[in-house]
Amino acid sequence: MEQSILTAFAWVCFLLYGAVFFAFFAFYPLYRYNTPQDNARQLCPPMTMRDLIGLGIGYAYPVALIGLAEAVRRWKGYPQDFTRKLIHIGAGMWVFGILALFDTWYIGLLPFATFIVLNAIFYRYRVFAAMDAPESTPGTIYFALSITLLFLAFWRPDSPLDRGYVAVAGTMAMTWGDALAAIIGQRWGQHRYTIAGNTRSWEGSGVMLLAGFVSILLTLLLVPGSSLSPEASALSLGTCLVAALLGGITATLVESVSPRGTDNLSVPVLTALVVFGSTM
Repeated sequence: MEQSILTAFAWVCFLLYGAVFFAFFAFYPLYRYNTPQDNARQLCPPMTMRDLIGLGIGYAYPVALIGLAEAVRRWKGYPQDFTRKLIHIGAGMWVFGILALFDTWYIGLLPFATFIVLNAIFYRYRVFAAMDAPESTPGTIYFALSITLLFLAFWRPDSPLDRGYVAVAGTMAMTWGDALAAIIGQRWGQHRYTIAGNTRSWEGSGVMLLAGFVSILLTLLLVPGSSLSPEASALSLGTCLVAALLGGITATLVESVSPRGTDNLSVPVLTALVVFGSTM
């Protein structure tokens, strides 16, 4: 147990450092070429009415999602691993809500940032059985943290610095890759392998690679230059294919060696960094 805690702490420190490092390079052009007044307006723009509406929806959505999962578990008898994946996918898909509903970047981060703390409380006291069983990992905490870090580093709506699609790509790799890999691996995985004490199936890892590739590719093809990210330039098909392939491979490799639910932090962040580097 102590070794798992130390490993998780090391991952958190490493990934926080990486996020800060890449955020510096994302913000550097702003400080280098803009006036102090421009910097202030772009870094801390005022809240808008759309932001207030977005906050209302942003807090109502996870409450409804958890309520739905609890209802499915209690009334339909679905197992906890199913309802946990339902919440996992629903939470990950909310990143599109961030892009669609918010004008101001630091306001859009608030719901996920809040749920870092709330999920820690839910996990500690096992408030919702649909989310946290006695043997569950703190993955819900890590997932909210990773999304918060990614949008903090890459999302700047209405700015030429906007790379929100990178944050979405990293999140989608974990949202769909991990969920489908777990379902396929647990039900049909016959060929097992172990790395650093973590046992996975080749079938699940194959699904992780495929789902990560497809979800990243669709994100890079459809989001930049769309109404969800109008300031970002559309990417070429070749760039999208290369970034999606490298991102899918990264997600699969990182997931295979990440212990005790830390893949919810390591996979989105490291995949996003690879996608960022591949699309520069």
